[in-house]
Amino acid sequence: MSAADVDLTRELDAERAHLVAAREALGRMRARAQHVLEIGSGVSGDAYAAERLGFALTRRVAELADDPGTPLFFGRLDFSQPPDGEHPRCYIGRRHVTDERHDPLVLDWRAPVSRAFYQASTRTPHGVATRRRFGSSGGVLTSFEDEHLDRGESSDVASSRILTEEIERPRVGPMRDIVATIQPEQDDLVRAALSTSLCVQGGPGTGKTAVGLHRAAFLLYTYRSQLERSRVLVVGPNSALLAYVSGILPALGELDAVQVSIDEVYTAPGEPAGASDPPAVESLKHDARMAEVLHRALWAHVTPAADVLAVALGADRYTLGPTELDGVVREVLDRSPTYTGGRELVRARIAARLERAVELRRAESPGEAWVRRTARSRPVTAFLTGAWPAVTPAQVLRRLLGDPAVLAAAAEGVLDEAEQEVLVSTFRSRSRRAGWSTADALLLDELAALMERPATYGHIIVDEAQDLSPMQCRALARRSTHGSLTVLGDLAQGTTPWAARTWTDVLTHLGRADATVEHLTTGFRVPAVVMDVANRLVPTLGDDLPVTRSLRRDGDFRVRRTGDLTAAYVDEARAALGTEGSVGLIVPDAVAASAGAALTGSGLAWGAADDLESAERLTLVPASLAKGLEFDHVVAVEPAQIVAAEPRGLNRLYVVLTRAVSRLVVVHAEDLPAALAVA
Repeated sequence: MSAADVDLTRELDAERAHLVAAREALGRMRARAQHVLEIGSGVSGDAYAAERLGFALTRRVAELADDPGTPLFFGRLDFSQPPDGEHPRCYIGRRHVTDERHDPLVLDWRAPVSRAFYQASTRTPHGVATRRRFGSSGGVLTSFEDEHLDRGESSDVASSRILTEEIERPRVGPMRDIVATIQPEQDDLVRAALSTSLCVQGGPGTGKTAVGLHRAAFLLYTYRSQLERSRVLVVGPNSALLAYVSGILPALGELDAVQVSIDEVYTAPGEPAGASDPPAVESLKHDARMAEVLHRALWAHVTPAADVLAVALGADRYTLGPTELDGVVREVLDRSPTYTGGRELVRARIAARLERAVELRRAESPGEAWVRRTARSRPVTAFLTGAWPAVTPAQVLRRLLGDPAVLAAAAEGVLDEAEQEVLVSTFRSRSRRAGWSTADALLLDELAALMERPATYGHIIVDEAQDLSPMQCRALARRSTHGSLTVLGDLAQGTTPWAARTWTDVLTHLGRADATVEHLTTGFRVPAVVMDVANRLVPTLGDDLPVTRSLRRDGDFRVRRTGDLTAAYVDEARAALGTEGSVGLIVPDAVAASAGAALTGSGLAWGAADDLESAERLTLVPASLAKGLEFDHVVAVEPAQIVAAEPRGLNRLYVVLTRAVSRLVVVHAEDLPAALAVA
């Protein structure tokens, strides 16, 4: 072994010793937090304070959990000009670790000084002399690379072995964080201020989903006190993608974000669901015009007063006539209240008018108790029942969709007669026991928000946003009245009937028309050989769609035509399992059940796309659930059927083809779509 090799071995041993010390320190930090939790659980005080303290301490213990399979740090910075108050050498990791003297052994990647790890270059070194990246396996440091920025040496994804190995490393199970490989353009988006709303247009493999989740972690770290109150909401398109990404934030030490699918955002509590709508009706219910129809239908319940309102106090009788009552209603309507809030404001103002009438006649106040009783009295309640009745979202929607005359009045000039007819006929043909459809839940949510404003979030991150309908955008917008948004998506991957053609449409419906649209067009996960095939479809998907170019020159792509489709894809799945990494068998939705039976009958163990607990390397994925997932090896079955299954089938096929991060095999019996056929 040469002297240089000996020096490198000693250097690596020293770094491993630092990792051991950091793990021991983290263990002590967790033990102290656990001790404080045990003491704090017995502290007396009011129930609310005790609950909040217990929650905070429990969370702190969970945040300090150590994953032995992952090193506590992935990088090191040696400064020639350290930032004020910082050490000349800093280790960068997923969480902050200090020794018993509270000196930092590892700095959180989100700390301001850590930004230099991602942004430093020979042109803008940020005071960094040397940047070190660590390679690891099973939680053990195996290697390191140094960039001597002070000597003009710098590397990127194309030239760094450690970066390349980390990005290309085979993956089984849920998505992992990219904290060790964040690129400068991604880092800029991750660290944008809380007040900034962003739209990130990113093609397959550009890391847009990871950017959004790391942005959530950054915001929770940087704006902790603010977001503990107002919360962060992460919205995905379906449970399969949420299951796939659910471990990212906990791995980064963040447990507070709320993660739900888009349908769960507006699920109507207490309302039975199970009905389905024909595609045309579902699309109509997702149309922004329905917001105006629902608004009219609800506020049509407010009608002019018909009678005099009278209450008694002793022998005296006090009245308000229809004109004065209608004046109160108009005053409240001018304030643009919620329906329920406005009703209670009318009640309070009527009681106040009657109180003034008593004061004028008797020259004294009847007292607060009388005013409260009067506000809840039978005459006032009877007036409200007639002029501003209490209703529920379900009552309003059932009346709207079930009565052609009611719908015609609410939809005049908004929906044509054919659209009104199909809404009513579909609703009337539905069994009452079937309950509401998913699209109905969206309409119920719109009505509920007109009645009472929903809880809002300090920041909302929404993935696959190109597939949001205008009404879904409205559901998110009203939950972000005073907060900010991170909107993630790819217009080329829009597959819903209402998928956006431009980001301007989406951002306008989200109430953030002025949000900045940023583009990520460099792919790091999907090999160029696969990306180039998928890009053949891009000219057919819409106008001016951005094209993703991959930096990766590895990977493999094959096409296999067969007369026995089932035997061929089972054979390809078996062969793929003989290689390292995860395997995704992506099939047309219509054959998913038979494909599962074929795999089982062939002795191949497999898991479902939305089964996070599955330990199987082979996952069977219906094409409609493929979005956002990735596999080392993908077997894509019968592209022609995937295209034919839905109006935007070519977009769906584009999604399917770009799920492969190492190898792609296309198996087909029918002719390939023209855009995909090899010349």
